[in-house]
Amino acid sequence: MQLTAEIKKGEKYFIARCPELGVTTQGRTVKEAKEKLKEAVELHLEAMIDYMIEHGRVCIERGKIIEA
Repeated sequence: MQLTAEIKKGEKYFIARCPELGVTTQGRTVKEAKEKLKEAVELHLEAMIDYMIEHGRVCIERGKIIEA
């Protein structure tokens, strides 16, 4: 999966955004903003998978995600 990372200078911080997922964060430097965006995207995807598993839309078999 390939996702976009947009980083723009705000008034005080750098704003980092992944438009495909609607995830946004910020950092004092470009590097910090990138690191925080990576973490936020990982957490978002984990939450999506948990939601799908809880609602019976996905099952995990031998470590692989399989659509239900």
